[in-house]
Amino acid sequence: MKKLHLAGLTILLAVIFLMPIGAFAGGSSDTCDTRYPIVMAHGMGASAEILGIVDYWWGIPDAMEDEGADVYITSVNGMDSTRNKAEDFRVQFLQIKAATGAAKLNIIAHSHGAIYTRDAITNLGLSGSVASYTSIAGPHRGSAIADVVVGVIPDSMEWLVGGTLDFVYAFIFGDTDPNSLENGYDMTRSYMINTFNPNTPNVSGIYYQSWAAKATISCPSIILEPTWLVLLAYEGSNDGLVSVTSAQWGNFRGVEDAAWYSVGCDHLNIVGQLFGITPGFNAGDFYVDIASDLKNRGY
Repeated sequence: MKKLHLAGLTILLAVIFLMPIGAFAGGSSDTCDTRYPIVMAHGMGASAEILGIVDYWWGIPDAMEDEGADVYITSVNGMDSTRNKAEDFRVQFLQIKAATGAAKLNIIAHSHGAIYTRDAITNLGLSGSVASYTSIAGPHRGSAIADVVVGVIPDSMEWLVGGTLDFVYAFIFGDTDPNSLENGYDMTRSYMINTFNPNTPNVSGIYYQSWAAKATISCPSIILEPTWLVLLAYEGSNDGLVSVTSAQWGNFRGVEDAAWYSVGCDHLNIVGQLFGITPGFNAGDFYVDIASDLKNRGY
């Protein structure tokens, strides 16, 4: 009997050591195996790698790839006009499409990324190459924070404020010829509602969907606490930078506000920041669910 047990153990150990490493890579290997590759677009004030060392999408691409997704990350100026970012995104999008040989791509975008990718789709000729568009906390109706920031800068000081921010983003964050003031004006509610949206309608044949984030009793990322309170007064429920109302576009899928024991899910938590510390919210699982859903919908 002992010999049989030893023989069985030997076989088991051999099987374990000979099995592919991917067999233990977490979850089903094809849960996120979407029909079309996924392209991710970051938001305002950052790049795909912040300061060249911190991943904007903290652990999220890896989580989706572990479940079979084919994920690509784009990076544009942190501070620039919507159109300039859209043009840069368009170039990278077409490069990814050519490299993969895919007929279309899925776009997942956060914050301002949800705006400049819409511009690229509708106004820069990408519509025929996009299967689906997913907006995460995108300011589709602008943000009162932009209204306040732009409003408090005297006209006589715009050159100094804008020039200083441009210097910071060019020499510290690596932006190429940034335009910080234009970025701010493009995020105001009046511009988004009265100018951008009427000129950037959804394109037939593309699946549009969106999610919002919400801080419930406080902002998990303390640096967003002041702006969360300002937005509460102006627009109601919000994530510290974008209101729940503004984030709704296309098929609105709901609000992420984290577990009951958390104070909520804010604009940074929804992309896994700060540094993966997001109590009550698992960003990796959230995006895996998005990719899995896209797969089930045929995208």
